[in-house]
Amino acid sequence: MPRKIRQLVSDLTKSGFVLVPGGKGSHRKFRHARILGSVILSGGDGEDAHHYQEKQVRNAIREAAK
Repeated sequence: MPRKIRQLVSDLTKSGFVLVPGGKGSHRKFRHARILGSVILSGGDGEDAHHYQEKQVRNAIREAAK
């Protein structure tokens, strides 16, 4: 069963990512001081996350932990 968007947002915030302005509509933009670029998540909190979103969040957290 896919994870929910709210779980991915929670994982990002626990890892030190900060929500920054710049997302449009249902898109949210997160940044971390240690990595270049940003992570953009689309969808409402209760929606199922797509596999590419889960992978993007997992890779971003791994990169920030280095």
